[in-house]
Amino acid sequence: MTTVDVVIPVYNEERVLTQSINTLRQFLEKNLTHNWTIVIADNASTDKTWQAAQALSREYSDVVSLHLDEKGRGRALRRAWLDSTANIVCYMDVDLSTDLEAFPKLIQAIEEGYDIAVGSRLMPSSSVKRSFKRELTSRGYNLLIKAMFRSKFSDAQCGFKALSSKAAQELVPLIKDQKWFFDTELLILAEKKGYRTKDVPVAWIEDPDSRVSVSRTAFDDVKGLLRMRFRSLS
Repeated sequence: MTTVDVVIPVYNEERVLTQSINTLRQFLEKNLTHNWTIVIADNASTDKTWQAAQALSREYSDVVSLHLDEKGRGRALRRAWLDSTANIVCYMDVDLSTDLEAFPKLIQAIEEGYDIAVGSRLMPSSSVKRSFKRELTSRGYNLLIKAMFRSKFSDAQCGFKALSSKAAQELVPLIKDQKWFFDTELLILAEKKGYRTKDVPVAWIEDPDSRVSVSRTAFDDVKGLLRMRFRSLS
């Protein structure tokens, strides 16, 4: 039986964590026949997120929690994925902005032989509701990746991905970034090393309460692209 770890990286999400985990559990119980575990990866929250995560792991046998002392989504995914013994490792954002109906398709893609399955908001059949600023930033960023690396994946930063355990164990130790650029670096490295990636169209609605700084994240992402570009040239 295929085993699946679904990682939820969190930082100061006490307000939505319990509701999101309950929603996710109900969906997985109805729609995923595999043996699955939800892994809440708390990366240095300063509110009561860690206490909420611990309470959920005590209440449900299929929910586990781990705590990191430093911030960084990439750092949380590195820890959770490398510690995992599951056949397939995944992650999604705690706000569940991506419609869960696409999640079984990620798992199916890995079982069909793909190494990585990526939720994409930029495919023709995707459905997206977000601000013009975020839409423009996302499309511009992904066009920049294609121009610099001739990449084939369409959406680097959607928080909705799955990997085979083999791909995760081989690729994650090579990733330098510990924050938001982690996703992009993962996908660029995977393509350069010949791993098979499948884009999966998703329905996605922007979280109005998102605390991600678009401008700061974009700046850090461009720095990451330049680092990878000049490193590959050298």
